[in-house]
Parts: sequence; C-alpha cells; structure tokens
Amino acid sequence: MVTSSRDNDQVSMGCSRRSVLATAGSAILGFQMLGCGAGRTNLFRLGDQGGVDADERIVKSVGPASSYTPVIQVTFVRRKEDYGMRWPGAIYDGEAALKLYRQKTEATAKEYGVKVVIRPEPVYSEAEADEWVAQAKSAKSDGLLVVLLDRHEHSWPTATKAVDSDIPTVVFAPVGTAFTTNTRRLAGRTGLFICSTDDFQEAALGIKMLATGAKLREMRYIVLKGDKRYDTRIPRFGTRMRYVPAAAFLEEYKRTPDTKEIEAITRDYLRQATHIHGPTKRDILNGVKSYVVARTIMEREEGDGITMDCLGALGKSKVSLPCIAWSRMLDRGVPAACEADWRACVPHALVQYLFDRPGFQQDPVPETSRGCLIGSHCSCPTRIKGFSEPAEPFYLSHHHGNRDAVPRTVWPVGQRMTVVGVEGLKEDVLPKFIVSSGEVVENISVPPSGGCVVAVTVKLDGVESTLDYPGFHQLFVCGDFKRELLHYCTLFGIEPVVV
Repeated sequence: MVTSSRDNDQVSMGCSRRSVLATAGSAILGFQMLGCGAGRTNLFRLGDQGGVDADERIVKSVGPASSYTPVIQVTFVRRKEDYGMRWPGAIYDGEAALKLYRQKTEATAKEYGVKVVIRPEPVYSEAEADEWVAQAKSAKSDGLLVVLLDRHEHSWPTATKAVDSDIPTVVFAPVGTAFTTNTRRLAGRTGLFICSTDDFQEAALGIKMLATGAKLREMRYIVLKGDKRYDTRIPRFGTRMRYVPAAAFLEEYKRTPDTKEIEAITRDYLRQATHIHGPTKRDILNGVKSYVVARTIMEREEGDGITMDCLGALGKSKVSLPCIAWSRMLDRGVPAACEADWRACVPHALVQYLFDRPGFQQDPVPETSRGCLIGSHCSCPTRIKGFSEPAEPFYLSHHHGNRDAVPRTVWPVGQRMTVVGVEGLKEDVLPKFIVSSGEVVENISVPPSGGCVVAVTVKLDGVESTLDYPGFHQLFVCGDFKRELLHYCTLFGIEPVVV
C-alpha cells in the first residue's frame, strides 16, 4: 500500500486488520460458510481478491440505456477501378484492406455492444455518398463511420457530406488516403473525429465515443430529492432524470431488515479493510443497508444510475448517508452521483461508458504550498483502475460529520490521473468540459486535517496555482484521458476548458 507519512500516522491511531478479524471471530466463520446456492443468478462473488466465499446480488442498470443498442452506419469509400499512380497507389491491396477493416469494425462493435450497419459495397461516387447519408439520416442513426480506402475523387467529399449531415461522424483514413491538404479542411469541425493512422484502435475509440453519446442520451438517473415525482432531461446531453420524493428512501430503509446479504457484505468490508478508525460494525451494517435500499429503489424505478440530495434527505436523521452505498454502486459499474448534482451525473456516466472505470466526485480544494489541487469527498470507489481490476487498499473511517462509515480509498502516489467537470447545463448554453491531467502526489489523512475523509492531492500539468480552478464536483479519474476527452468534446459539440 502506498501512503504518505500522514497515512502512516493515521494507521497507528486505528485498529489493525488483524484485530478486526479477531474480534469478528465466529461471525467470520459463519460468513465463510455462506455458499453459492444452486441455480442462483445475478451474483457477485464477495471477497474476489481471495479468501471468502459468499454471494451478493449484483446491482445493475435496468433503465432505458441498459436495453438500448447504439446503431452506427458504416461505409467504405474508394474508386471502382485500379488505384494506378494516385494514392494509395497500385501497390496498395484495397481488397485486403477492405476485408481487414471490415473484420476489425465488426469485432469492435461486438466488443462494445454496438450494432453496425455496413454498406454492402463501398461508395464509388458522390451520388452514392448522397444516397448513403440520406439513408443514415432517415434511420436516425447514432453515428457514422467512414472508412477511406482512397484519397482522390469522391473520397474526402464523402467524408465532408457525412459531417454535414449533423450526425456525429468518425472518419478513419489509413496511411495512403490523406494529405494534410485533405484533413485541414475538416480539422476542428464540430461533430467529427478524424483518425489519420493505420492504428484501428483510433477508430475503435471513435466507435466507443459514438456509443457513449447514445447511452448518455438514453440513460435514466433516479433522483431522490424534494417531495414531487416527475421526469425531465439534462439539456444538450439528453440524459433522463426521474425525480422521486426523498422520503421514499427513508420509508424503504425502515422496512429493510438486516438480511444475510447485508451481514455478508459488511463482513467483507471488515475483511478487506486495512484497518478501521471510528465506525462500529453497526455503522458499517447501516451503510450497507443504504446500499441495498438504493439498489431496490433504482431497480423499482427503472434507472441506469442514481443520485440523492443526501444531506437534505437524511442529514437530520440517524439513517446512514449513502457513502458506502455510492462507493459500492460505482465499483459495480452503476453511476452514483452525490448531492443530486447534475454536473456530476453527466461525467459519472461518461467516464463509466467510455473508460470502463468509476470516477471520484470531489469538492476541489486549493493547496498553495505546492500548487496542487485536493479532491475531497466521502464516496470514493475502490476499483479506480477499472471494474475488472482489483480494489485499491482502503480503510474504514467515519464521515467528516463523525457519523456513518466511509471506505477511504488510498490512491497510488505517482499515478497519472484526469480531472473532468461539466458546466453550462442549460438549453441555450454550450456545455463545457473542464479538463486537466496530472499526477497523484499524496493522500491526506483526515483527521488531523479537516474536511471529507477521502482527500487526494494531485499536481496538475502546467498549473502553478489552483486558487481559481473552475467548477465544482468535478471527477478525479485514474489514468490520463485528457486527449480522449478533448476528442469527445469535438465530436459532440462541447466546449473544452483545458486547465
């Protein structure tokens, strides 16, 4: 485990993992005896880092996005006759390239759960290009992929027609099909991602971005806030928001007993935590119950994600705030945003769909001695490197209000990371993505510092002062994805604010 010196001080203040297991005693033995029942489905193996066999019913998205398959129209473009002296030249095997890139397109679509409709024959003329674009618009496709196997005649005009359709377009131009004189005419066009390379992974990124935009539009967040039920959408992105009275959470919590599943998940937290500082087993049970309650409500309301005005709904009650609940949702691939903040809802879903990992929603704090930014909050996921990756080390602490159990994830020092935030969520305002990249330099211990117990310090590339860092509730994402996010901004008409 990588920690700062402050982390090491904090470890000595709490109880060790060994003492936790010792005090759990017979409870752990009972936990180990919980087996996987025959014929059970939709299960997640607890203790998947080794050790304990018990089952949890997986939380999963059940909203519109979960059953929606993005549709992308694909065409190849070339001359009908031999290439001759003009690029890509007579030495280029166009038929082999057509076969190769068709296979790669189909394999990528299968991997990402996308339906690709590939034109049976390449586009051989501008008239055929017009026909293909018109059909794609009529089909209300989610995106276009134009694969150029030629540089001349109707090739780049076909790419231009695709962009002019106002359907998000990816153009894949292998080496031999583009000069800068071709690409500069389209460079920077909104709604376009040009991949001028032999590396098909660039085109695969484009396909995934198209799918992400469609999923964001189709998905539904369940918003636990206020006392009214209604549906709305986030402007520009189209994300559905189903408001459910906040009282529904309290009502469901009161009628949810301590089940064997809740007990098993609690013991799993006790087993995996490096140590505990503050919360009792009852605190952890209550937090896990909030997870089960949130799962029940999200599935009942047919949501793909969830958010709640947690302080407004639960702050005056003794019911556990959803810190563990949201952390666990995020680890399981379900977008879970704190404080019913639309600005956080969009990037949570975007990061999960595009990068296959959860983000850490945080309150930005300036750190002036080193010119750093601190991300401070209480609902950090543990699988920050990816849903299929092992959890990072964490310990269990109290929320900064000295209540509720919080998994305090320790971010690897030296790890590259990305900041992404969203602003301008209004119909008549161009949305903005705040984007930075940098490196984790410290995990601050709280206490003795104040604030939220997950406090990750990062040094951003080229940023000397963060006193005026824009936005709020941005996400920290493990990994450097600045380049990909800027491409996404261009493809979907979002103004990038690079800090």
